[in-house]
Amino acid sequence: MIGAIVKEKVVSALEGLFNMAFTEKDFQVNQTKPEFEGDYTVVLFSLVKSLKLSPDELGNKLGSELIKRSPELFTGFNIIKGFLNLTIAESFWLDLLKENYQKEEYGKHAPNGVKVMVEYSSPNTNKPLHLGHLRNNFLGWSIAEILKASGNEVIKSCIVNDRGIHICKSMLAWKLFSNGATPESTNQKGDHFVGDYYVKFNDAYKLEVDALVAAGQSKADAEKNAPIMQATQEMLKKWEEGDPETIQLWKMMNSWVYAGFDETYKKIGSDFNRTYYESETYLLGKDTVQDGLEKGVFFRKDDGSVWIDLTADGLDEKLVLRKDGTSVYITQDIGLAQDKYKEYGIDKSIYVIGDEQNYHMKVLKLICQKIGLPYADSIYHLSYGMVELPTGKMKSREGTVVDADDIVAEMNAIAAKHTAELGKVQDFAPEALNELYDTIGLGALKFFLLRVDPKKKMVFNPEESVDFHGFTGPFIQYTHARIKSILRKEKIDPAFEGIDSDKLFPLEKSLLVSLEQYEDIIAQAASELNPSVIAIYAFNLAKTFNSFYAEHSVMQAETESKKQLRLRIAAMTALVLSSSMKLLGIRVPERM
Repeated sequence: MIGAIVKEKVVSALEGLFNMAFTEKDFQVNQTKPEFEGDYTVVLFSLVKSLKLSPDELGNKLGSELIKRSPELFTGFNIIKGFLNLTIAESFWLDLLKENYQKEEYGKHAPNGVKVMVEYSSPNTNKPLHLGHLRNNFLGWSIAEILKASGNEVIKSCIVNDRGIHICKSMLAWKLFSNGATPESTNQKGDHFVGDYYVKFNDAYKLEVDALVAAGQSKADAEKNAPIMQATQEMLKKWEEGDPETIQLWKMMNSWVYAGFDETYKKIGSDFNRTYYESETYLLGKDTVQDGLEKGVFFRKDDGSVWIDLTADGLDEKLVLRKDGTSVYITQDIGLAQDKYKEYGIDKSIYVIGDEQNYHMKVLKLICQKIGLPYADSIYHLSYGMVELPTGKMKSREGTVVDADDIVAEMNAIAAKHTAELGKVQDFAPEALNELYDTIGLGALKFFLLRVDPKKKMVFNPEESVDFHGFTGPFIQYTHARIKSILRKEKIDPAFEGIDSDKLFPLEKSLLVSLEQYEDIIAQAASELNPSVIAIYAFNLAKTFNSFYAEHSVMQAETESKKQLRLRIAAMTALVLSSSMKLLGIRVPERM
């Protein structure tokens, strides 16, 4: 907001002074560094050479012209080594406060007509959601909300991997080892129940492989010849042929998993506008490959398989159709991307997928571009690093994965422990207390996973994430609750008009400067597809408020004017903290 206004004013002043055309790209405007006097700084170095003036000469001319043209906005300037530091009029900050301290939509951008699909989660129906899925879901959901806040129309989507050899492993293990057990008969969530059979399959498979190796087979042969693996491949073949018994088993076990997924999604606040299923999309893309063959984009090898040569692009040859005519994952992804475009007419398609798929996503976009598909340039891979525990990596086939439900339950327990230590919730009813623990625990989890740049790998530490004094969600939640407590004790008088009668103290102004930046912060987070921009902003805003509150009394302010000013600053801070945390999928309590 103000940064853009300053740029416009500088362009206009330069053109008036030098009778030349200028653009905002001819110079930089930054927030003035704390050690210098001023609010916004114009960097002069890129201008001095073309205008043949020293930095001091140019700074004096430009500063004087800005004050002359816009005295209501600029009240002073100073020049330090090629930097023109401008002071913004206090009336600007006070008007900002008066107009926006109650505005729920403050910081949000007007609709821009751009349609974006964000695909995330992408679970397999052979196991429950785990800690890695949580980072994926939180990232995807938050990116979607940030893009909405920046004016885009957003469709949240999910592709469920519900077919293939991995799914058949769970199915076969259930047939072999369950004795007819169900989630209901074992009192288990459906996704956990099915996931246990995936682990049982791998345990049995390992024993069979070891036995065959001991009998003299090579490990590679043993892995192929293990009876349980051959039975699984036979089951996959039956599924693809539509065998009624196999399909019925597949539908039954998937229904158990979907019920479990829905419960977890509801618990963590994740939702989708459109869900795709691999069982419905795995045949897509074959027609597109045929078109590409005719155009010479693809080539057929002697065995009948179809490939694309990407060596000139620094990659390699990539299979797109097997020799028997069946598709591979890249073929399906081309077809699904095409379906998304046809159904929604999207301008951008964002895939939230871990960095182990960087190569696959690069190939997907490149193939779509070479075929000349209209959606090709809109494909964007939001690649993120894996999340690990302090104990190291997780492996689902070995049963060492931390289930999403278990980590959420653990976070609630840690939140309860830390809240009890503060000793301020004795008057909460049991139901309200449980809701508070859930709000704090889930908020801590989401904030910890979102405060890191998505591209970076990270280690999740549950105890550290619930520190009420650190770079955490609970610190921000506690600040919001503190402000709400103040506003319950002292009411804002909306009719009071004298808040501009006193000079702003530095920390009052610092808060208003931070609050003014919220719209730009949303734009930056949307441009970078990076929720950590919002997380860092919310943390710094909360930190600034706590410094302000430690130095300046609100309820015992020096004058009624100061009290009303500070109450409004507090209200606007609470509003922006709540709004920014909501973009991360985090609730903020009224009381803690």
